[in-house]
Amino acid sequence: MNFDLKSLSLKELKDLQSQVAREISGYEERQKRLAIETLEEKAREMGFSLAELTGMAPTRKKTTTTAKYANPANPADTWSGRGRKPRWYTEALAAGKSDDDMRV
Repeated sequence: MNFDLKSLSLKELKDLQSQVAREISGYEERQKRLAIETLEEKAREMGFSLAELTGMAPTRKKTTTTAKYANPANPADTWSGRGRKPRWYTEALAAGKSDDDMRV
């Protein structure tokens, strides 16, 4: 593949440069994905996950929180008191309910 680069304008050269950079980046990403897929398959054959072998496996287990508040209109709808307040909670407070009224 021979190009006569000297006959191209500056704009054409810059366009070619950006196309080459995109193709190189895409090629590298494809190669990384292929390598990871190959390694994951080999690890599975041996009874492991790639994350276990590389030490990237999650070590912290998620803990579930217990519900502290229940929706007065639908007791199955609960909130632990953590994070953003649910709409039903703020609406109930605005309607005159208290925290204690909604406690589980």
